[in-house]
Amino acid sequence: MRYISPACPAVSDDGIRFFTLAAKKSRVGLALELFRLLVRDDSDIFHFQDPELLPVAFALKFLRKRVIYDAYEDFPSAIGNKRSIPRIVRPLAARILAAVEAAAARCFDGLMTADPLTLRRFARAGASKKLVFYNFPNLDFFPPQHTKPKPFDLVYRGGISERTGIYVLLEALRMLRVKRLAKGLEPPRLLLIGYFDGPRAERAFRDRIRGLGLEANVTIRGRIDHESMAGTLSEARIGVCPLLAVPKFQRNIPVKVFECWACGMPVVATDLPPIRPFFVRAHSDKAGLLVPPGDATALAQAIRWMFDHPDEAERMGARGRRLVVERFNNAGEARKLRRFIEKLVAPAGSHRRNFAMRESGRA
Repeated sequence: MRYISPACPAVSDDGIRFFTLAAKKSRVGLALELFRLLVRDDSDIFHFQDPELLPVAFALKFLRKRVIYDAYEDFPSAIGNKRSIPRIVRPLAARILAAVEAAAARCFDGLMTADPLTLRRFARAGASKKLVFYNFPNLDFFPPQHTKPKPFDLVYRGGISERTGIYVLLEALRMLRVKRLAKGLEPPRLLLIGYFDGPRAERAFRDRIRGLGLEANVTIRGRIDHESMAGTLSEARIGVCPLLAVPKFQRNIPVKVFECWACGMPVVATDLPPIRPFFVRAHSDKAGLLVPPGDATALAQAIRWMFDHPDEAERMGARGRRLVVERFNNAGEARKLRRFIEKLVAPAGSHRRNFAMRESGRA
C-alpha cells in the first residue's frame, strides 16, 4: 500500500510506503504533482479522501484506473461553514460539489461514506459499489484506562464554534456553577480539546467565558495527537457532545461519542438522527443520555443527573466501553473495507493487491 500526503514522512511501515508531497505548493500545483506521481503507479485501487482532488480522480478514471472516493463527511453541508469561501458563494459551491460527488458515484468503481445518512445521496447513483465505513475507534489507541485522577468533570473534543453547541455548553456550565455554589459544592470543571475557526472566533469565545465568569472552570487544551487522545479524554468523568441541529450534524455521526465510550466514560449528547440509534437501548444497557439540541437547561439537567448519580454514571461508562470493545471499533470496519476492495479488483483477476491512498481524514 502507498500512502501519499503533504503530512507524511517518506518512510515505510507495516507494508505501507509513505510519500510526501510538497505541501507549500499551490492547490493546482499539488494536484498536478499528485497526478504525475499516480499516473505512473501500478496500484490496483486509487483511494481519494479529499474532494479538492476529485479532478485528479476523474483523470485517473479516464485512464481506466480503479478509483474509490471516500466522502467521509457531508462535504457540501460543511461548505456552508467554510470561512475561506465568501458567504455569498457558499450555496453555489455546495451545489457544485454535490453534483461533482454525484458524478463520482456514477463513474467511479467504489464510493464510501462514514454514515448511512450521507450514503443516501449516492445509494442509487451509478453502478459503483457502496460502503459505509464507520469511524469507530482503533482499540490500539484506546487501551483500558487504569484508575487515575480526574481533574475535570466534563470533556469536549472537536471544533470549538457556535455550530458545535459550545456556547450552549458554556451556558449549561454557568447554570451548574450557580447551583453547585449555592449548595457549597465545587463548581464543575470543563476540558476543551480542539480548534477554533480562526483568531477572531477564539477571541469571541474567550470573551464569552469571561463574561459568564467561567475563567477558572474552563481549560482549553487545543489540538492534541491522536496517540494522546485516550489519556487526555480520561482526565474527565463525563463526555459531552452538544452539537446543534445544523445540516452537517443531521447526517454525520460524531466520532467523539465513541472515543469517550472507549475511555469508559458516560456521554451526554444532543438528540440528532445520526447518533440516536446508538443511544436508544434498554435502560440496563444505556451508555449515556440524550438531550434536545440547543437546550442549555436540558443539558445542565442531564449533567447534574450524572453528578447526582455517580454509580449509575460509572456503570454507563463501563457499558460504553463494552460496546466499543465488542462492536463499535474499527477492527470489524477494516475487515469490511478489505472485502470491499477485494470485490473491486476481483473482476480483473489481478493477482496484485496494491492500494494507493491520497490524504486520510480517518484515524
